[in-house]
Amino acid sequence: PRHKCGNQKSCPPNYFAFKIISGAANVVGPSICFDDRILMSSVKNNVGRGLNIALVNGTDGKLLKTGTFDMYSG
Repeated sequence: PRHKCGNQKSCPPNYFAFKIISGAANVVGPSICFDDRILMSSVKNNVGRGLNIALVNGTDGKLLKTGTFDMYSG
């Protein structure tokens, strides 16, 4: 069976599934999947160099904000 975000196991009831992929240099971009929705990815063009962060409401799972912080250039 297929599990949310492509995980190997299902989450218990009342839990959210998530998967974070860091990427590999300029070859594979980072991505964040939350409850079977891609929140950030190269395809959505909302990721960047450094830290990629998605703020999600812990009660209902709705995306509140995304952002990137370039740790290299300051």
